[in-house]
Amino acid sequence: MVILMIVDLNINGAYLPYLGNYKNRTEVYYGGAGSGKSVFVAQKTAIKALRGKRKILVIRKVARTLKDSCVDLMKQTLNGLGVWDKCKFNKSTSDIELPNGSLFLFKGMDDSEKIKSITGITDIWIEEATEISMDDFTQLNLRLRAQTPNLQMFLSFNPVSKANWCYQLFFAKPTDAFVLKTTYLDNKFLPQAYVDSLEHMKETNYTYYKIYALGEFCSLDKLVFSNWEEKEFDVNELIVTKQYTTLTGLDFGFTNDPTALIVSLCDTKARELYIFDEYGDIGLLNPDIANIIKSLGYSKNIIMADCAEQKSIEEIRRAGVPKIKKCAKGSDSVLFGIQQLQQYKIYVHPKCTGVITEFQNYSWEKDRNTNEYVNKPVDKFNHYIDALRYSMQIIKGKMGTLPKGAL
Repeated sequence: MVILMIVDLNINGAYLPYLGNYKNRTEVYYGGAGSGKSVFVAQKTAIKALRGKRKILVIRKVARTLKDSCVDLMKQTLNGLGVWDKCKFNKSTSDIELPNGSLFLFKGMDDSEKIKSITGITDIWIEEATEISMDDFTQLNLRLRAQTPNLQMFLSFNPVSKANWCYQLFFAKPTDAFVLKTTYLDNKFLPQAYVDSLEHMKETNYTYYKIYALGEFCSLDKLVFSNWEEKEFDVNELIVTKQYTTLTGLDFGFTNDPTALIVSLCDTKARELYIFDEYGDIGLLNPDIANIIKSLGYSKNIIMADCAEQKSIEEIRRAGVPKIKKCAKGSDSVLFGIQQLQQYKIYVHPKCTGVITEFQNYSWEKDRNTNEYVNKPVDKFNHYIDALRYSMQIIKGKMGTLPKGAL
């Protein structure tokens, strides 16, 4: 028998009554960003696994996103329970074996055939459940059939469009699942800076505020960005205040899509972004791009460029643009970048006609069955916007990321 020595396990009061409740086969934890729901599911499953031998499958849509999310979170949780140094960690698979033989297995739905071969699953945690499909959920539910008491499936997610299967299954009609909604107001461990960033969305994008701060399912507007305006401003007057960070981004194109360069000034305290220059054209080779950057006077800028074009980045660097860098990308980097930009009031100088055109047309996809816009942008009118997303990575600390323990 394992005796739990809770060294550093902080549990928010909103979740505490449900820590030892195993009567519902399906438990849904949803709500706003930073509400602590993922942290609690990690705590609940870890304690459950230490109280009796379990085999817990932890799922995300894409396997590579697990290491920096659920795996790290489970390590922190087990360390808080005082047992991490007694666990066995498989570096190649990230699987964790607890002192009593319980197992945490971390898998992505992008390798669903391997999941089908796993037997004896007692519990399943689906993190960011809105990312998987209804069929994925059904298949996982069928895997939960071990001859062990208290079989449970946990889902954690931020609400998105009402067209998502999670809304249709758990909210559009009565459900037998246990459902708990929480928001950042239920998480006493959040830093004030993160609270401020969520509350600021009320001014820049009210729809996003309702989704990510209030934790509501919400119908998205057609256009992705409403927090911008065309405005005359003197960039030199802004620069002399020395409170702005210069952001430069580059998205590659060639035949049909333009290579797009965008330059802006960012005030992270006031949450303001001033876009003051752009350049875009098709058919540009890497020497052309380097010459254009130099002729515009940006060769000494840090430039964040599309990481998919590493050869192009190196050629441009050798051609006299030494501070060009590859951006970081992940399975959810587009949505994260959009959410980051949504935290700012964006001003676009009238001369940046390409940027203005994109902001006027960049839109969400529409679900044909529900006629609702879904949380996936149409891959059009986004070249300058992609470059702008890349450039935001220049900001130290990547404003808008969640602190550890805030999921």
